[in-house]
Amino acid sequence: MGSKKLQVWLPVLFALVMIVGMGIGFKLREKTADVGSFFKLKKKNSIQEILDLVQSKYVDKIGTDSLTEMAIEELLSHLDPHSVYIPAEKLKFENEDLQGNFQGVGVEFQLFNDTVHVVSVIKDGPSDKAGIKVGDMIVKVDDTLNLVKRTTDEIRKALRGPEDSKVKVTILRNYQPQQITIQRGVIPLPAVDAAYLVAPKTGFIHINKFSETTYEEFMFALETLQKQGIDKLIVDLRGNGGGLLNEAVQMADEFLDSDKLIVYTDGSHVRKAEYRARREGLFEKGKLVLLVDETSASASEVLAGALQDWDRATIIGRRTFGKGLVQEQHQLSDGGAVRLTVARYYTPLSRNIQKPYAEGREKYEEEFLNRFNNGELIHGDTSLPTGKQYRTPGGRVVYGGGGITPDIFVGADTSRLDKNVSSLYSRGILQNFIYRFYVNNRATFDRYKDPASFTNQYDFGKAEWEQLSAFAARDSVSLASVPEKDRVELLKRMELLMARQIWRYEGYYEVNNLTDKAVKKALEVLK
Repeated sequence: MGSKKLQVWLPVLFALVMIVGMGIGFKLREKTADVGSFFKLKKKNSIQEILDLVQSKYVDKIGTDSLTEMAIEELLSHLDPHSVYIPAEKLKFENEDLQGNFQGVGVEFQLFNDTVHVVSVIKDGPSDKAGIKVGDMIVKVDDTLNLVKRTTDEIRKALRGPEDSKVKVTILRNYQPQQITIQRGVIPLPAVDAAYLVAPKTGFIHINKFSETTYEEFMFALETLQKQGIDKLIVDLRGNGGGLLNEAVQMADEFLDSDKLIVYTDGSHVRKAEYRARREGLFEKGKLVLLVDETSASASEVLAGALQDWDRATIIGRRTFGKGLVQEQHQLSDGGAVRLTVARYYTPLSRNIQKPYAEGREKYEEEFLNRFNNGELIHGDTSLPTGKQYRTPGGRVVYGGGGITPDIFVGADTSRLDKNVSSLYSRGILQNFIYRFYVNNRATFDRYKDPASFTNQYDFGKAEWEQLSAFAARDSVSLASVPEKDRVELLKRMELLMARQIWRYEGYYEVNNLTDKAVKKALEVLK
């Protein structure tokens, strides 16, 4: 009886097992579809195939890292001039400049005769606290690394390190060796070089870059000057190659009222983004001048363009560089990074001031040099903008493409120097002399409390000229037949470099602005 029942139900049981099995099979197939593809070899692209072939077959040994770098750079060279690859060994330095600080010992050094000379010590910094002085020569780091005849990069790498870490240096002071231990710290890279009263009720602020600390530094400088009663301001952006867009936007907000547009960006793969004035600014009403030149670029042009479009500032100087492209930085697996152009920026009047680059990077760079050769830097009207014209609310005509054209032109000093005088600059002889002259006469210069008292009371004259002539003769440079105009100019330059030696860039600008043509023109306009 039992066997007969089993015979009846067996076909049914087999059918059920088959159905369940088929169902499970289909489910497993769905879940393991990606697993199957995982075991397939991923097809390599042609670039990777060639790199592999060179590594495994090429007749000579060659590093694949250098080949990869060359391939990346060649690829980017066919894009715009500002999409660039940054190798891993340079990335940290590039990032530090934008961060506005680095971790190190807090000295400025120069290589004179293959030896590291301390030319400046940051006040209250790690080296200052440890007892390092201007004039010290650093010859060894941690008893092992001899710094004589090293490159600047090697020296920088040896002295920098994590915050609170210690480094032992051997110095020569008056040619006597000493060992000093320095506890490294965070060293600022200031964006504001100088901020002071250049004339009654008139402030001057020079900004060298737009880093993460620029707006904060600028606000501190502006608030300090306002406490001294300024109602007029000169912002100097000459030599400022740009940096972070948002820092320039925040600065512009301090000068523009209501909801005024400052800049907008737009690109094929990024949404249009507008940046507007959002708060009551500290200097919305005072008279304002911006100084620019052919090296003012990117974020500097954002600030200048916004203030020019709204008739908020008078722009004085020479046509700016002409960079209207926005880059994003992307980290790569090799430790490097690529800064890729993702958008264009536009001023409030919809100007994109990017100069043409369709003919390649070489022609792009030549445009900058052509300004020197065609006389534009002297006359201003030699190469007028050819881009689209726009009209500001106040009726001024401004241009798109090719940089920001100033409202008032001030030519560059392109006079040629005597070849021996040029040698003093190109070979670092003048800088070396000023440093040594300061060290040997420190007691004299330390009597001056500020750049103003120094320029009013100390004159570089015959005695200093004779010492410079003797110093230059050691390097086979004769100053005996230098024309009088070059001699006068050189003595002024010595005063300027000495102010920088003592008070860093604050001193440099305070002395330089006494004779700077653009600053003089700015003061005339502000009156």
